[in-house]
Amino acid sequence: MKLQQLRYLVEVARHGLNVSEAAEALYTSQPGVSKQIKLLEDELGVIVFERSGKRLTSITEPGRTILEIAERILREAENMKRVGEEFADGESGALVIATTHTQARYALPSVVARFVEKHPKVRLSMHQGSPTQIAEWTLKGEADIAIATEALDQYPQLLMLPCYQWTHCVIAPDGHPVLDGRPLSLAELARWPLITYDSAFAGRSRINAAFERAKLTPNVVLAAIDADVIKTYVSLGLGLGIIAHQAYDATRDVGLAALDAGQLFGSNTTRIGLRRGTHVRRFEYDFIELFAPQLSRRAVDMAMTGHGDEYQL
Repeated sequence: MKLQQLRYLVEVARHGLNVSEAAEALYTSQPGVSKQIKLLEDELGVIVFERSGKRLTSITEPGRTILEIAERILREAENMKRVGEEFADGESGALVIATTHTQARYALPSVVARFVEKHPKVRLSMHQGSPTQIAEWTLKGEADIAIATEALDQYPQLLMLPCYQWTHCVIAPDGHPVLDGRPLSLAELARWPLITYDSAFAGRSRINAAFERAKLTPNVVLAAIDADVIKTYVSLGLGLGIIAHQAYDATRDVGLAALDAGQLFGSNTTRIGLRRGTHVRRFEYDFIELFAPQLSRRAVDMAMTGHGDEYQL
């Protein structure tokens, strides 16, 4: 039995039993993956994948148990490697953060600056994507830490820790009628063209839910993943913007005004995600605590061992 065979097994299951996609993700050939899986099944004396001709059709009952064990073995092998690198390299290493544009642009700059100052030998890189991409990168080990607001709680393999809460605001060009001092309402917003986030980003689900509860249909004329893009098109007069409050700066966003919309859309929680069972390195604990001071090493360890999953802001 080889670790490589276990990787093939897990990757095939992860790609919905599509051997070609698994082989591509592993940078190897489809016949090679199929051969190694068959050799492993012969060694174990059980069938992991049911077949119809050359096509895999389902996972057998013993196969599900074997896959769980394989994932655990691969995770522990990776943990051994991480421990070795941590103690061999001292304060050096690599840290990959997977996050959204909003977090990277508005929440993380000061954290990154302090982290780099504290850990100058750590190579820090950042992958930006949708919450789903962020979760997948972290689950595959392509990222160490996930940071997002949407979707991460849909992945039980990730340990999710709440970091901070935030609300939306409505932005409009100076002089727009919505700024005339009347209380902001969903009915008023529904009268105007709206520009806001794509459905997978930055609390958009709460925006949609608020309009649905009020039985109103918002006229969303443009959706983007980037608050700066939203502000640009609001400045052009194409509509009112709904963005994360932290993305608005009165001194920088000249010509735009903001109205708090927390009472309309509620609060959103940004979370940090870690693969369950992963060895957390010292500089990772530091990054997490810089981003969310309440998440001390003890708090993270308790959550990792199943004693702190219910941690609330």
